[in-house]
Amino acid sequence: MKFSPIFRFGCLCTLLWGGWAAQGAAQNAPKPKLVVQIVISQMRYDYLQRFYDNFSQSGFRTFLNEGVSYTHAYYNYMMTNTEAGLATLSTGTNPAQHGVIAPAWVDFTTGNRVNLIDDPQVKGLDCEEGAGRYSPLNLTAATLGDRLKESDPASKVISIALSPTSAIVSGGPSADVYWCYTDHGTWVSSSFYFSELPAWVKQYNNEKHYTTFLDRNWEPSRPFDSYHNTDRSVIDFVTEKKFRIKEFFQNLFTSSDKNDERFDVEALQYSPFGNSLVTHFARQAIISETLGKDEHTDLLTICYDTPRHVSEHFGPRSIELEDMYYKLDAEIGEMIQFIFSQVKPEEAIILLTSDHGTSDTFREPSRIPMGQFNADQFKMIMNGFLSAQYEPGNWIIDYIDRQLYLNREMIYKYGFDLAEVQTRAANFALQFRGVSAAMTSSAMQSGYFGKGYAEKMQNSFYPKRSGDITINLMPGWIELREGVVSTSGSLYEYDTHVPLMWLGGGVGTNQIDRTVSMSDVAPTLAQIMQIPVPNAATGTVLEEVVR
Repeated sequence: MKFSPIFRFGCLCTLLWGGWAAQGAAQNAPKPKLVVQIVISQMRYDYLQRFYDNFSQSGFRTFLNEGVSYTHAYYNYMMTNTEAGLATLSTGTNPAQHGVIAPAWVDFTTGNRVNLIDDPQVKGLDCEEGAGRYSPLNLTAATLGDRLKESDPASKVISIALSPTSAIVSGGPSADVYWCYTDHGTWVSSSFYFSELPAWVKQYNNEKHYTTFLDRNWEPSRPFDSYHNTDRSVIDFVTEKKFRIKEFFQNLFTSSDKNDERFDVEALQYSPFGNSLVTHFARQAIISETLGKDEHTDLLTICYDTPRHVSEHFGPRSIELEDMYYKLDAEIGEMIQFIFSQVKPEEAIILLTSDHGTSDTFREPSRIPMGQFNADQFKMIMNGFLSAQYEPGNWIIDYIDRQLYLNREMIYKYGFDLAEVQTRAANFALQFRGVSAAMTSSAMQSGYFGKGYAEKMQNSFYPKRSGDITINLMPGWIELREGVVSTSGSLYEYDTHVPLMWLGGGVGTNQIDRTVSMSDVAPTLAQIMQIPVPNAATGTVLEEVVR
């Protein structure tokens, strides 16, 4: 069948006009009044499936049944730690660009360890002398909150977490950042962000809300036979036997007197009550800062660090972790209802995700291949090897988060070739049990790896901060740490695959099965808020959310 030129021209005009109209509609769509990011530390994607039947209708299921959820959202790098994950969410790029590779690294010019948030030039507000001296001094890329404040100074950007690192990395330099001073159970900040704490925060601290949790028992939410996990060490299903947090964590802390209130407050973060501390303060922030009450888009980031602590000490197969998620599910449901009672659902966006996953619970013995990697032993043997190969001496400066830092001053002093020393050390590292790959900084700096494990290792490499040798452990292997049975830091699915769910703001209801990168979150939120993307962003906009 043939069509006339006029008909074909009319169809072309219709298609062009439809495209222009759609683009105009996206640009002119109303901005949300409030965006809330909920980050649940160390939450694997498979928890949504494993615990689904026991979740309430108002918590995680609300995101799954009424929002947009991605079933294949991944971090595309190896260094899956909390600091790197939160930085990726806030900047829209991988560690190779945003530079947050670990909680600390070695300064090659001095040989000293540098902590990500330590800043001796600031002071903690309402903290004891010398405490709370933290800032975003070592962040190198703008965050989503920075871009929002640049675009609209009247917008409010707030970041809340138990951990100062989580709060600072998520918020960036422009946010109002608060973390829990666990010595006293109060919410504090530093002089980088405020000259003094806002009046509402001081009033909140004076009311000592944390005391309501100190004498509570961690009791199961459900009958024993309804849990999917089987390991347990704290929860007891005999009603006559009561458990107090202090009894289990006596050996975890050495910084405070086991008999005073300070110990109890510190231990709260290893129980479901740590989540409750964050939820309660976040709700107060929404009320006191009147978030979402005007035409200036506000951004609130809430980081739950307690799931990471519970996972590390009890494991993904524990009833303690499962029960903690059921209690958190109830709090998430209450938070959703609270937000939508303060701001119309179509004027608010709620994002729920995680900074990384975690390994399966380490057991010894186990039929499944797994193990614990002794970093101290690794450093000692590696130093002996290099001393035998070259000159006797202190060849290893430090080992941090699967990265080995060599003594470059000694290498240059004796005139050795840095790349050759690194290569020998990397080849020797492969002889250790539990090591599956070892790459040198010289190889990652000079080469390009487009796929496989090398790509993910290179995506974690930041030349000024990364170690001389980076190792990846075999599946199921974790670094040996006292009291820790599960942790993150690998390139395997259990560490990289996380939930990514959106709710409100007219995003609709959809389940997306295509693979997406977690670096896409910040660019997507930037388009929703109609602001420029963070300056280092490399991710793309998730079309299913913004359409």
